[in-house]
Amino acid sequence: MVQIYLVVAGVMLCSIPICSLGQNLSGILSQEKGEVSTYLRRMKRIPSQLCLKERTYFKFPWKQENNTPMQITQDACYQHLILQQIINLFNTEDSRAVWNNTLLDQLLSRLDYSLEQWKQMEEDSLSCPYLEIVVRKYFQSIHHYLKEKKYSLCAWEVVRVKIEVCLSLM
Repeated sequence: MVQIYLVVAGVMLCSIPICSLGQNLSGILSQEKGEVSTYLRRMKRIPSQLCLKERTYFKFPWKQENNTPMQITQDACYQHLILQQIINLFNTEDSRAVWNNTLLDQLLSRLDYSLEQWKQMEEDSLSCPYLEIVVRKYFQSIHHYLKEKKYSLCAWEVVRVKIEVCLSLM
């Protein structure tokens, strides 16, 4: 019986930093998310309705559930990994060819700042190799879609909207 209490106490002690880490990082992201979304909206060059036939379904590989310390850790990992992938997506020559470079630079600067905030708060224990693969595959499907559509303005508009939705789910 004493062993069970020790195991429970150990799990509780180990989960406290993870829990507080997830809450702190969510706070940072919520502060930055609004500004990133504003930049994304300002980048809009054509009405989304003109690109309805270009739409595609990018299945989100994550759910937002903050019930347990493990789910909080997973959410923190997802958010960090998603920020990295959004930066990779928009920090390309193909992206620069389509978007207003001033707005794109402002977006990338805000994303870099957000990522730096995450890195300052991150602990060594925040490691998510499986989640990294899932997020990377999701963004690879976006890259593939853009390439398939020859990086057209409508394809980028579809992706811009998907990234806005992605951020709103974080």
